[in-house]
Amino acid sequence: MQKGALDVEKIRQDFPILKRKVMGGKPLVYLDNAATTQKPLAVINAIHDYYTNYNSNIHRAVHQLAEEATKAYEDTRVKAAKFINARSTEEIIFTRNTTEAINLVAYSWGRANIKKDDKIVITEIEHHSNIVPWQILTQEKGAKLEYIGVDDDGYLKMHEYKEYLDSGKVKLVSVSHMSNVLGTITPIKEIIKMAHEKGIPVLVDGAQSVPHMPVDVQSMDCEFMAFSAHKMLGPTGVGVLYVQRDVLEKMPPFMGGGDMIREVHKYETRYNDLPYKFEGGTPNIADVIGFAAAIDYLEKIGMDRVREHEIDITRYALDKIRNVKGVTIYGPINVKDRGGVISFNIGDIHPHDLATIMNDHGVAIRSGHHCAQVLMERLDVSATSRASFYIYNTKEEVDTFIEALSEARRLFKI
Repeated sequence: MQKGALDVEKIRQDFPILKRKVMGGKPLVYLDNAATTQKPLAVINAIHDYYTNYNSNIHRAVHQLAEEATKAYEDTRVKAAKFINARSTEEIIFTRNTTEAINLVAYSWGRANIKKDDKIVITEIEHHSNIVPWQILTQEKGAKLEYIGVDDDGYLKMHEYKEYLDSGKVKLVSVSHMSNVLGTITPIKEIIKMAHEKGIPVLVDGAQSVPHMPVDVQSMDCEFMAFSAHKMLGPTGVGVLYVQRDVLEKMPPFMGGGDMIREVHKYETRYNDLPYKFEGGTPNIADVIGFAAAIDYLEKIGMDRVREHEIDITRYALDKIRNVKGVTIYGPINVKDRGGVISFNIGDIHPHDLATIMNDHGVAIRSGHHCAQVLMERLDVSATSRASFYIYNTKEEVDTFIEALSEARRLFKI
């Protein structure tokens, strides 16, 4: 093992589910990490510890349990801010997931700033969560949604982006940092720089990038970024919305009630300080606390090493899958331009049939449109199969995946 490489076998010992046998005794080969990742014992134990020893609501009471819960909850905010290099914890809002975080921006910032005939620019590679909120907003406001196209190699058509910006009508750019289908890592700094030259704010969907590579929002200089805990070893039900403070201060609240208030009178309300103004009601306390353990786990490994491991295993998998007859691979071939995601089709086997065969071999992959039907239409396919990797995946698991793929090809006589 080269210096600095991950000790994957040691890491695997921290994940109880990876010891599981499936389909009559086959080892589980989990390659659906772009959908959600597995959880290490440290995360499971942190949630268990909260419910066992200091379960309480936060921010209000002064008894010991409440103080302990509040501290653990707010410690997670500190860690999340540090993880993406936010300037302040006041710029970190906890949501349920990336989807809710993007919707918060659309409903709060969007409804205050988007007017008739304005344009919002997104791309053809977006997840539905970064399409539908903008469709709703533009339809409501009489504005227009514009798409940056993607070429046959999985790269954005940046000349189209420039043309949109030059129209003088763009008021927001919202783009994925990494495609959940193609794996394409978009030129996010260039996208943001070009937008800022026209005074246009940018939202970054970091659901697929933040768990897999170093991300620095100050260096990137985006106004908004959204990501989810469950895609980076944390629990489901926890998302993060980063917003630059000067932008956040001007945004109206998203939901009313609970912890987002300072004072409520019959006909008026004074809102709470940032970021609590955007966190109405009792939050997902246990899972936010569990998320802190996930951040600690990744910090200990180092995000540079996470990225290096994924480049290594993705290169290995691409080299292997190219040798399987009848396979079509989507997205950039250069592994430096893509994340640990490989979407593909094989002959005329429907992805759902392929996923079933793979499951028979203990291999968990994803099949379908991956909440990216706009991209499926661009690729002229109804669905693809997708294998996605993380820190606990091995080259031996890739070999098992390829063997199962070859078996499917034989069964369907391709």
